[in-house]
Amino acid sequence: MDIKIVKDLDNKLLNRKELDFTVEYEGPTPSRADVRKKLAALLNTNVDLLIVQKMESEYGHQLVKGYAKLYDSEDRMKQVEPEHVLKRNTMPEEPVVEEEVVEEAAEEETGEEAAEEPAEEEAVE
Repeated sequence: MDIKIVKDLDNKLLNRKELDFTVEYEGPTPSRADVRKKLAALLNTNVDLLIVQKMESEYGHQLVKGYAKLYDSEDRMKQVEPEHVLKRNTMPEEPVVEEEVVEEAAEEETGEEAAEEPAEEEAVE
């Protein structure tokens, strides 16, 4: 994945930088979180201060055009950005707990089926 910054605008009123960028990639389209991490590394900044506002890909091309905002502080970012944009740009949590619950449920089901089978045999006799 190769990221190039096409345009860099300094917005002093909102204490942020506004960036237009392109991403060249191979394989599936990169996720917003992956682009956000790579862009933060490219800019040598904290990932939490970067908002990837828009990512657009064209059919048949391995290229994504995007728009991002880099804030000076997290407080200013929370004042300016709507809540749904902040949620969209948070790092996803790993669903480790759900897998454990599914495994436990599978074990319980096999135990219940084994208990039900002898009851059916007794009724037949």
